[in-house]
Amino acid sequence: MVAAPLTSVPAGSTAGAAAAAWLADLAGAPLPSRRQEDWRFTDLSPLLAIPTGIAAPSGGLPADPWRALSLPAGVERLDAQQAERALGTSLTACAAADHWPVRLNAGAAPATLVLRVDGDGGSLELPLAAPEGDGLVAWRLLLLLEPGARLELLQVPHAAPGHRQLLSLVTEVVLAEDARLNLGCLALGRDDCCLLNHLAVRQAPGSELLATTVSTGWSLARHEPRVLQEQGAARTRLRGLQRVEGRQLADTHSCVRFEGPEGELDQLHKAVAGGAGRSVFNGAVQVPRAAQRTNAAQMSRNLLLSDRARIDTKPELEIVADDVKCAHGATVSQLQREELFYLRSRGIDAGTAARLLQRAFCEEVLRELPSTARRHDPITALLGDV
Repeated sequence: MVAAPLTSVPAGSTAGAAAAAWLADLAGAPLPSRRQEDWRFTDLSPLLAIPTGIAAPSGGLPADPWRALSLPAGVERLDAQQAERALGTSLTACAAADHWPVRLNAGAAPATLVLRVDGDGGSLELPLAAPEGDGLVAWRLLLLLEPGARLELLQVPHAAPGHRQLLSLVTEVVLAEDARLNLGCLALGRDDCCLLNHLAVRQAPGSELLATTVSTGWSLARHEPRVLQEQGAARTRLRGLQRVEGRQLADTHSCVRFEGPEGELDQLHKAVAGGAGRSVFNGAVQVPRAAQRTNAAQMSRNLLLSDRARIDTKPELEIVADDVKCAHGATVSQLQREELFYLRSRGIDAGTAARLLQRAFCEEVLRELPSTARRHDPITALLGDV
């Protein structure tokens, strides 16, 4: 079935049609349609503005962009053959292997990194620096944490300066019993670039996951964290923060499923929308009958800075089990006049007062990022100097 045309792409646009055809051919499937529920708020026209082709400098794409990566004790790199049995299992378990962004990533022959963690892997920052050249850049990461292993990992995807690029990142995670992972993604983009970021996690009993995504600046950014607690009895914490302005779009679709009892979820997603920017959040939590005594909480909190900005938020709970504690909620608000007045009455100008309130709103998520994120000064990247 051919996808419905995107209304934001001008009819008869030769460049847009060529880009759509190229992306569809690479993914082996047509672009998603707004008739699909998961994509009905997602304007894909920014993807069609990116030049077609795989981005590479004149000398060609480096065969191994991580060849100089220094790994801490307890973390070892595996080749694709060693990891063949694990590659793709999290995507399949999370029902994400056939999603269009994942298919596009696979079709682009991504640079692949497989890390195995045994013991305390400490803290690691993974740079995802795109090579020079316009077009598509694809990475794929697999993390295998052995029983009781620990790791703090920060992903930092960024486009090459002066080039229009679509960055595609697919991350798979397998957490064995009692493993602990603090995974952060700090995605600071530009108006002429797009990001497709997909995360699929399998959790064994006793494991703990903290996954934090901070995103700003992209013409289009779509984040899809998906978590499966395979037998329940695990703990999942998801944190998200996206800021949009101008005509930017940030779109997050998450899904957490419990396949056993006594699982825990604590999810907080925040958005700040200014200008004519648009933020979308759709968070699904699935609690089947086998997941008795699940304790799940999901909250979406959003801040509108402009009467032209738009927030679309839809937390979802699908509960079949009858012995659970589950809650969800969503708020959309503006900066409070009383709080602005309080700051201005103490000699703080209006612009600084507004940024201080935004900073307080964002810090709740930013402080959850891995410790190495501090050197990137994410609060300044999001809000500018206060």
